[in-house]
Amino acid sequence: MSDAPWWRGAVTYQIYPRSFQDTDGDGVGDLPGIIERLDYVASLGVDAIWIAPFFRSPMADFGYDIADYRDVDPLFGTLADFDRLLDKAHGLGLKVMIDQVLSHTSAEHAWFRESRESRANPKADWYVWADAKDDGSAPNNWLSLFGGSAWQWEPRRGQYYLHNFLTSQPDLNFYNPDVRAAILDSVRFWLDKGVDGVRLDAINFCFHDRRLRDNPPKPKEKRVGRGFSPDNPYAFQYHHYNNTQPENLTFLADLRELMDRYPDVAALGEISSEDSLATMAEYTRAGRLHMGYSFELLTADFSVAHIRGTVQTLEAQMTEGWPCWAISNHDVERVLTRWGRGQPSPQLANLLTAMVCSLRGSVCVFQGEELGLTEAELPYEALQDPYGIAFWPQFKGRDGCRTPMPWSDADAHAGFSHGMPWLPIPPEHRALAVSRQEGDAGSVLNGFRTFMHWRKSRPALRWGDIRFVDTIEPVLAFTRSLDGVSVLVVFNLASAATEISLPPGFDQAQPLDGHGLLQGHRHGDRLRLPGYGVWFARVD
Repeated sequence: MSDAPWWRGAVTYQIYPRSFQDTDGDGVGDLPGIIERLDYVASLGVDAIWIAPFFRSPMADFGYDIADYRDVDPLFGTLADFDRLLDKAHGLGLKVMIDQVLSHTSAEHAWFRESRESRANPKADWYVWADAKDDGSAPNNWLSLFGGSAWQWEPRRGQYYLHNFLTSQPDLNFYNPDVRAAILDSVRFWLDKGVDGVRLDAINFCFHDRRLRDNPPKPKEKRVGRGFSPDNPYAFQYHHYNNTQPENLTFLADLRELMDRYPDVAALGEISSEDSLATMAEYTRAGRLHMGYSFELLTADFSVAHIRGTVQTLEAQMTEGWPCWAISNHDVERVLTRWGRGQPSPQLANLLTAMVCSLRGSVCVFQGEELGLTEAELPYEALQDPYGIAFWPQFKGRDGCRTPMPWSDADAHAGFSHGMPWLPIPPEHRALAVSRQEGDAGSVLNGFRTFMHWRKSRPALRWGDIRFVDTIEPVLAFTRSLDGVSVLVVFNLASAATEISLPPGFDQAQPLDGHGLLQGHRHGDRLRLPGYGVWFARVD
């Protein structure tokens, strides 16, 4: 597999630029700050970085509302800063992926400002417009993920426009070939600059049902959130018609055709549909996306049954594509809080890293995961996320996972900024600062580094097939196999020690060390695992 593309089996470190490192004292992270910290990122042993949006934007959704696809917002720096970032990252051996938000723009984008002026201008059909019903109400029952109707009245045109997210994020009309061409040209701009890949935000939202049919209601017992509050009325519908339309497959093929003109680049799609695993499999078939990831492991369910069931379901359907796994990102509660059962610990943090990085596929890790950061508890008056403000107090939004990185416990604002940070840094994060963990061989940070470097020496963990071994809660076990070499991987997902019987054929497995985790011990066919312990062993 030495000739495998860089992204296959890679670990990508997600950087949320607002919260990574601020260099100009305005309390918001920037591109020069990322440049300043790239040596640290490279030391983690990851393969790539993914940078959340840094494009020109009014920041209603903190960059996911783009006003200019081809420019850097002054809040983050300049295009020259991005060029310097790209050069330094590549010099350190890091690939660079950037977010591309293609399904919608900001209401401040020049395209929308023109489109909303009349029904007969050159951009009139660039967004999803529809007439009101006879009673003046919205065209159908579609809901915004951020709450309320997905339709907003525009008096200039006397029509409604579609917004699957904020009212200030109007949806582009991908049925218009000029829109598709303009979007692909924007992607080409960054590929020409030398980026190694694109992470495609909400990529299954590009097309809508042309007949504007109502979404059917969802039974109460099935209203399970995937990255959003279960109290959100968005969960009350099956979203059959406002996203994941068959026409999107043709656009994905066009996008892939563009990317295939550039050597060794990758497209990673974020997918959230009614059956996200099936959509992942469909979107990563030959000639479409290189990788896909969903919210299936970003839920509160930390059980062997859920993890195994999710992976096995995807494996059964994804016969051509390649998965990418994530257990944390900028949209959900931090995993150590979400899966820590009220008692997060360094041992659990290290186990979670090892677990997700041992599944078949590539991996995205979110900044601060390597430090064992927990979800920050913020008072209402500190919130910035419009989603959290709207749904407080039942749902506190996404600010708790987006607080700034704690670099130094001794410096003001934990070394993140000389000014007041845009979100407060909780005291418990200061105690986990990089400066505190660097010199501690047993820290979560150094455990993360040890495992990442060890993983690079295990081809089976990066590229091998996966087969689950029958176990009971709380033990998760599977093998990864490549070129005649098999590695047995066993995780105790509980804080208490446990003991299991190894299935026939595994009682002679030879333990592997050097991964830096709490190692189990085998006695014959019995395997004893400490709390949050693991067992990596070679099976001949």
